Amino acid sequence: MPKTLRSFRSLPRRGMRRRWWLFRPGDWIARFLPVLKPKRGLMIVRLDGIGDMVLFRPTLDSYAEAFGIPRSDITIVGCKSWAGLTDIAFAGYRVIAIDEHAFERRAWYRLRIALLIRWQNPKTTVCDMFFRKAIAADSLVWLSGAAETIVSRPYISAATEAEFDYYLARFTRVIDTGAYPVHETIRHFRFISAIAGQSITPLTPSIVWRDQPPPIDEGRPYVVLNFGSNEYGRRWPFASYLDIAEQLLDHGFRVAFVGAAGESDVHEQLRYRLNRPGVIDLIGRTSLPELLDLLRYAAGMVSNDTGPAHLGIAIGTPTLVIVGGGHFGSFVPYPETICPPNAHFINVEMDCYHCYWRCHKRATKFDVFPCVAGVPTEAVWQKVSDMLELPASQAAE
Repeated sequence: MPKTLRSFRSLPRRGMRRRWWLFRPGDWIARFLPVLKPKRGLMIVRLDGIGDMVLFRPTLDSYAEAFGIPRSDITIVGCKSWAGLTDIAFAGYRVIAIDEHAFERRAWYRLRIALLIRWQNPKTTVCDMFFRKAIAADSLVWLSGAAETIVSRPYISAATEAEFDYYLARFTRVIDTGAYPVHETIRHFRFISAIAGQSITPLTPSIVWRDQPPPIDEGRPYVVLNFGSNEYGRRWPFASYLDIAEQLLDHGFRVAFVGAAGESDVHEQLRYRLNRPGVIDLIGRTSLPELLDLLRYAAGMVSNDTGPAHLGIAIGTPTLVIVGGGHFGSFVPYPETICPPNAHFINVEMDCYHCYWRCHKRATKFDVFPCVAGVPTEAVWQKVSDMLELPASQAAE
């Protein structure tokens, strides 16, 4: 890119959100704060959800060799949502966990985190997130003050073009990991391969976890039903989960319902419909580490397209994921080359797939996306039966 054009793109211009301008004084104070210690180590910005973290984790162990540094010199800037897993899943690395939502919205919190990031004074900072927010991830890369800054080319829309232009023009290197849609795991390995200067074969998503009894009483085998999601549209109807639960109970399994505290409005419906032995209500009652303990010993899991689905797959639990079309292929389903035998997916394709979850076919943001609601209960049960290896006659009952 010509130097004059590069300089023009690095200037703030129309299209920057008001919040970006409000954060500028604090960001500049932090960015240009003198740090009287040598630049050292690598910082990796991973400001994304639990599922994204799982898909990134197999790539992480290639970074030390690619940059020629020990793991102890690598700092991951991640999210509080998965901080409870880092002592085990990220052993040997340093993790700074932040509240990404507060960082995007609260000036004083942002300044405190900005100063913390600047104080690390890394030699190199990288970010390979494709779906990311410039006001969060890219600003953290810039705030680090690293001598070398390497990022992937992100998904850019008309609404985000100005902010991305501003930051991308300031980075040392921008790596193109491919046009949408490419699965995130493949993107991660393309990114580190470009840095290493050699092709690194993508690995199946997996994480190391402890061997600790689940937070329930001993008894019959159980199946975990993860009915929730932070996006209402991705929630396969709860009544359909209850249908699956009834069939599992009829076939001798216990069922464990899990979800966030904010999804506990279904307690009454659950008690009314499934007032029988074998139902375990853990909605809003498990920490993230306890959820993994539960998944580790489960006979299987049925889940929406959300973080716990990737966690179940990563620790080896037979997992069926009900998939919609918003980002089809970017996160789920997994490509055959990296898909483990315990991972199963089901979807009903529609002509409006790849809408980036900007669905025009639902009345309100609280409605389920038609591509998710349209997955038949009977088809899900057949997939569950195959996953649990139920005899054909028994599965049809």
